[in-house]
Amino acid sequence: MSILAKAAGGSRPAADRAFAAFVAGVRESLRQGRSVTISGFGTFVVARRAARHGRHPRNGSVITIPGARVPKFRASRALKGAVR
Repeated sequence: MSILAKAAGGSRPAADRAFAAFVAGVRESLRQGRSVTISGFGTFVVARRAARHGRHPRNGSVITIPGARVPKFRASRALKGAVR
């Protein structure tokens, strides 16, 4: 957070509050099924994971793992290029 505060020219508590507000906004949008795109960074999306079969770790019996909505992140081309 200190990097964010220094870049914005503010205090660390202010940066903490701003980042917390950003995360809350992304969380709420994803909860509603909407994607969030940040230009030059990437896109947060909600994906559907299908139900599948797995094994119970203790006794090895087959169990059904229910489907779920899961958050995913797709990095932008600019971010991928910066990392490489």
